[in-house]
Amino acid sequence: MNLSKDIAAKFKKLGIDSFLELSLLIPHSYEDYRLHSQLLPQKAQLIDATVESVYKAPNSIQVTFFAHNLGYTIQGVLFRPKPYMLHQFKVGDRDYYYGIIDCKQGHCSMSMPKKVTNIGKITPKYKTALRNDVMLRLVEKYLTKENLLSEGINAAIADTVLQLHFPNVETLDARELNKTSLEALKYIELYSYMRLLAGKRRYFKALKSSSRNYAPWTETLPFVLTDEQIKAIEDIQNDLKKDVAAKRMVVGDVGSGKTMVILAAAYMMLPERSILMAPTTILANQLFEEAQKFLPDIKIALVTNKTKKEDLSAYDFIIGTHALLYRELPNAALVMVDEQHRFGTLQRNMLEKLVSANEKRPHYLQFSATPIPRTQAMIESAHIDVSLITSTPFTKDIDSSVIHKSDFSTLLTHIKAEIAKKNQVLIVYPLVEQSEMLDYQSIDEARGYWEKNFENVYVTHGKDKEKEQVLMDFREKGDLLISTTVVEVGISLPRLTTVVIVGAERLGLSTLHQLRGRVSRTGLKGYCYLYTNQQKSQRLEEFVHTTSGFDIANLDLKFRKSGDLLKGLSQSGSQFRWIDFAEDEKVVKQVKRDLKI
Repeated sequence: MNLSKDIAAKFKKLGIDSFLELSLLIPHSYEDYRLHSQLLPQKAQLIDATVESVYKAPNSIQVTFFAHNLGYTIQGVLFRPKPYMLHQFKVGDRDYYYGIIDCKQGHCSMSMPKKVTNIGKITPKYKTALRNDVMLRLVEKYLTKENLLSEGINAAIADTVLQLHFPNVETLDARELNKTSLEALKYIELYSYMRLLAGKRRYFKALKSSSRNYAPWTETLPFVLTDEQIKAIEDIQNDLKKDVAAKRMVVGDVGSGKTMVILAAAYMMLPERSILMAPTTILANQLFEEAQKFLPDIKIALVTNKTKKEDLSAYDFIIGTHALLYRELPNAALVMVDEQHRFGTLQRNMLEKLVSANEKRPHYLQFSATPIPRTQAMIESAHIDVSLITSTPFTKDIDSSVIHKSDFSTLLTHIKAEIAKKNQVLIVYPLVEQSEMLDYQSIDEARGYWEKNFENVYVTHGKDKEKEQVLMDFREKGDLLISTTVVEVGISLPRLTTVVIVGAERLGLSTLHQLRGRVSRTGLKGYCYLYTNQQKSQRLEEFVHTTSGFDIANLDLKFRKSGDLLKGLSQSGSQFRWIDFAEDEKVVKQVKRDLKI
């Protein structure tokens, strides 16, 4: 697409890069500059009129017109007129004027008449960064069927969207977009977006491919993997066979058994080396322990800040925190990142490059416990392959409920009963320190009460340098943990049965779901209490009746529109204008077919 400097500057001002994106900037209204011989009730219309008199009052201009096309006199009124407006109306001049005409008891008036030159046409009105006349010229010159077809969409969709910019009478009469127009806008928006995503995907030769079958390993396990775990493992097996470096994201709900998929991938890659990076020492430790248990015959290393430097080339599977980025790493044919959203893009790329050889790259798998709507997963797959694990190996038994101040004594009774059973309780506060903005206690204000009334109380938060040690001590010896959302991801607390989330309405539903996922990890009866000062919250009420993370993700969409995936900076706020992740799976499938993704 070769544009002149001037036009490229206009595209930049509009925030667009293609003719398709230009077509999405549809008019917000139309002005009908055709001449009618009858009055159009409640609609602006054109008159062919001679100015009979002009009277200038302190805050208005009153103009008497004789409308030749209607055959009667109309009183025009301009309120708080700008100085240039006076020059548009000269007694004796015959011109075209536009405005809404209102007739009462034989007397007709036109509010804010304006002089018009573009006669005989229906003119679109745009709300963009450009002036309307400039935008009109841009659309008329560049928004052609030929240009739209050159970007790959089909003729029917091009015709539908062009009709919105070059309207006929039917378009003008439509008070809102019809279904066909809406589908066309959704299609074009998604087509532009997914084409851009697919264009960003780069293919590299793989360092090594692998054809090892996972089945002999699964037979050694003391449990049976779920169908979705097997499906994710088979997706990865197919990836590892190719000589193109894989890029796959495995998205699994809290407790869906992603760890076994990670271990299966490392097993299938043998005898080649695998590296796994986890966001915290606790999580790296847990994964290391699981790997030792279920991959007993391979050499596994654990690398954290506290590990002494050693030659890692003797190991088949290296598990570590971001400390891996600061070590001499041997080449690895497979790189995996757990809880990938906890690492910056820079860190993820660094790890990949550390173990690459020239233009060859390792296979790359990332794992996330933050479920995304299925439609979003389909869109993401233009950029990276996606596997979803929506079921869990066993059904958790967790009661969720919304509670208020009046329920505090009942809550205390429950906490004491759980601790008496040697179970653990987590209380999550919104802030560490006191705030005038928030009518909830902070950790600093609340901890005194809990420490005075209970034994074995542990306290931590995001800025606490010792948080990992506190969590490990709590796991072994604690009854009650007071924390911020720092425990949202990662650590396994087998005895934790109750979580109380203070100021729950302030958190996203996916964060609430992650926190709820901390309890009942070993099949114990679990409880999740959402404490709020709000009398009614539809969001929280719907949350307590929803258990699947993927349903939660759709619920989150309902209450908070999805983020801009491509820019990747914001998770909410900035959003698609037409596409709705919760509704438009059919459109996504169509776009994927047409783009051959």
